[in-house]
Amino acid sequence: MTDVLFGQSYYLRFDPKLWAAMQPYPPLGTLYAAAAARAHGYQVALFDAMLADSEQEWAAMIDRDRPRVAVIYEDSFNYLSKMCLLRMRQAAFTMIAMAKARGCRVAVCGSDASDHPQDYLSQGADVIVLGEGDATLLELLDAWQSWDAPIDALDYQQIRGLAWLEHGERAATGAVRRSARRPDIRDLDALPFPAWDLIDVDRYRRIWMARHGFFSMNMVTTRGCPYHCNWCAKPIWGQRYTTRSPEHVVAELRWLQQHYQPDHIWFVDDIMGLKPGWMARYADLLEREGLRIPFKCLSRADLLIRDGTAEALARAGCQIVWIGAESGSQKILDAMEKGTRVEQIAEAARRLQQVGVHVGFFLQFGYPGEQLSDIEQTLAMVRACRPDDIGMSVSYPLPGTPFFERVRGELGAKQNWQDSDDLAMLYQGPFPTQFYRQLHRTLHCEFRARKAWDALQQPVALTKRGRAASAFVWYRLRLPVERVRLALHARIPHTGLGPIAQGMRPEEAAHPTPQE
Repeated sequence: MTDVLFGQSYYLRFDPKLWAAMQPYPPLGTLYAAAAARAHGYQVALFDAMLADSEQEWAAMIDRDRPRVAVIYEDSFNYLSKMCLLRMRQAAFTMIAMAKARGCRVAVCGSDASDHPQDYLSQGADVIVLGEGDATLLELLDAWQSWDAPIDALDYQQIRGLAWLEHGERAATGAVRRSARRPDIRDLDALPFPAWDLIDVDRYRRIWMARHGFFSMNMVTTRGCPYHCNWCAKPIWGQRYTTRSPEHVVAELRWLQQHYQPDHIWFVDDIMGLKPGWMARYADLLEREGLRIPFKCLSRADLLIRDGTAEALARAGCQIVWIGAESGSQKILDAMEKGTRVEQIAEAARRLQQVGVHVGFFLQFGYPGEQLSDIEQTLAMVRACRPDDIGMSVSYPLPGTPFFERVRGELGAKQNWQDSDDLAMLYQGPFPTQFYRQLHRTLHCEFRARKAWDALQQPVALTKRGRAASAFVWYRLRLPVERVRLALHARIPHTGLGPIAQGMRPEEAAHPTPQE
């Protein structure tokens, strides 16, 4: 009998945009938790929702393995899990109900559950593991070892990092109780490697090879982010940042190569190589080992312009660095408390491309105070810097952020996106949702036309030139139409979604009375 069945509620099939892109990665955070529990002596299994068709596969695995405990442990290294998408929240609720109906004790760990423990507990979860869950979960499992002991008999207050509903005489209140916060793990090198053997790696390989011609796997070298962007939610690690040693990362990379032979690595850190000298040391070790696997990663513009950083990334095998550029307007970057300057973004792109490393820009539109002139500055930055790829999002207020507190009174009933392609304006932002969806189409139309033109300037095979020429004509003809549509959408007033739009004063919206 399995002691613990791990799972997560991000289903690629429930996210149409990402399903079409078909670049699946296993839930790395879940694999770390499963490895820790197994090293602690528990018999574990893992349900991988990433490639599952529906929650019914979770139910079938419970019926087959008959676990005592079901742990829905979201992958906190997956930005899509951090976004707390409504479709995945509903999947988690369904999975909780299925596990409880089959007699399991249920623990949930993840960004959304940390932000909204009441919602998950009211759906039947026995306990929420708050923040970084590796160590907390082990103590919880140890407390649950007396499997037949009633839940009410357990003193959760003695385990740091938990939330649960009042039980016993005070259960009727439905109040959520929390134990003290657990300090984050400082020695990441002491953690076991993720439990890759619990995943059908060959299935991932077949998908990647069929769709993209190479096989990519995911790794992480750090946990957390110390910066203060006021829209960035950090329910797991807060402002803390912890780094693995380059030696330990190289050892894991060597192990992955020996066992699974990936063609490519995605380092899923919020920021890779923040610690001065880390990337240079990593590149040195890889060169010494003769170990070179192409990779992509995320970083910041101000870090990438440090002397030697771009060169070290190139030596280590980096193919593309994604930068949180966000905006080409310094006014908006300052309002976000981003801590970077527009000229640093341009310089970072120049340095990376100079050493043969591609650059991607994450762009964010819709921040409070953004005007059409700020949007045009961002579009101009993309034209001038010529990034190799772009991604666009709309400002997204999540609990625990200064941005959320600023717009709390403007939020309506819908406070999360349904899926990653939603792009809904959730507060009384500068423009309505239709505008941002059209901006997405316009931005990508212009970007793809420019990419096709650049391809035409290269000495490539005749068939590729033909495809590039067709793409250029198609997008170039579409672009004026998309721009006209964008201008029309810009004229539509955004009346707002929440209490302020309904006539409530901002101070009332921010501090409603108990009756409200």
